Amino acid sequence: MNNPRSIKQNAQLDVLPNFRNLGILLRILLISNGLAVLQAVLQANAWTDVGQRIMQIATLLTPVLLTSLMLLWVIQPWLNRLPYWCGVLAVMVLAVVVTLSIYYFGGEVYSPSGSSKYYFDEARYALLSMMMCGILLLYFRLRTKRLSRALHEARLQVLRARIRPHFLFNTINAVLGIMRTQPKQAETALEDMADLFRMAMSDARDLVPLSREIQLSKQYIALEQLRMGDRLNVDWQIQDVPDNALIPPLLLQPLLENAVYHGIEALPEGGSIKILLRLSGDELYLTVENPCVERDTSEKRAHGIGDFLNKYESGKSSLPATGHKQRSNNKMALLNIRERLDLLFDAEARYQVESGNNFYRVEITLPYVKVRPS
Repeated sequence: MNNPRSIKQNAQLDVLPNFRNLGILLRILLISNGLAVLQAVLQANAWTDVGQRIMQIATLLTPVLLTSLMLLWVIQPWLNRLPYWCGVLAVMVLAVVVTLSIYYFGGEVYSPSGSSKYYFDEARYALLSMMMCGILLLYFRLRTKRLSRALHEARLQVLRARIRPHFLFNTINAVLGIMRTQPKQAETALEDMADLFRMAMSDARDLVPLSREIQLSKQYIALEQLRMGDRLNVDWQIQDVPDNALIPPLLLQPLLENAVYHGIEALPEGGSIKILLRLSGDELYLTVENPCVERDTSEKRAHGIGDFLNKYESGKSSLPATGHKQRSNNKMALLNIRERLDLLFDAEARYQVESGNNFYRVEITLPYVKVRPS
């Protein structure tokens, strides 16, 4: 995750979960304990016996689970170098070894009556640990398969939506209008447009340097300013953001595009887009705020990474027609951003939207990922 990587759709399906990711760890803990509760219910003879069964299972499950997760965290770099199925085998072997070791050293805690006949208990616990690993790895594989379409759609989104036809035509017309009077500015505009198209046609990556995304966004704004002139202003506020920070590609530029087309362009007097980038601890904060057409109602809602689009997809908002049109046009880009953040960072990324009478603000929080020294 620390290096920019090509987002090939098929390659994403054959990858082990990142055991150093907080969201992955939380899912493992929840699913494992859920399976333990199910096992307790199936083994119990009555409802009053369920609690005792859960305690018995937890005495072995808890140390096995925590020890396995700590070891997986340590060997994660080594697992990343293995082929997928070799990695699956390695994880299962580790889980079985940890389970049998804790069972053996636990002594009478796990086997009050002494050694089981023909090592039945050992075989049972080894089989249970393998089954639980299999269920967890299958879950993460299916989840990655479902979410990986976001990366595939990202490339299509780049080609058909990021640089829109009317943006291309408007830019060409703006360049033609200044070609004789301001040839140097026209040449710069054509170079910026070429860079945007080069980015659109290139193979997208999981993560790219933040400085590259900022430069691309500034080139995009410069082209829009040819068309809108003084009506479009941008207030960049970059606070203590290191050059080696990595973010998903085409994350900032689509937000600026929405701010221009659904905010500034709809205002006769124009306005200013505020962009805040700052680093706080191990988290990178990105905020884009723009003025918009004043509405009769105000709304504010914060969203987790899994549900921030509900309001925009429900179609039940009391906003006027212009607000509904804005939601419809924004939905595809916002959904794509959400799924890419969910796939790349899971619960470690957050997305918040605030919409009021005359402003629209998007706030994204990402874990600070930096370029690994070569």
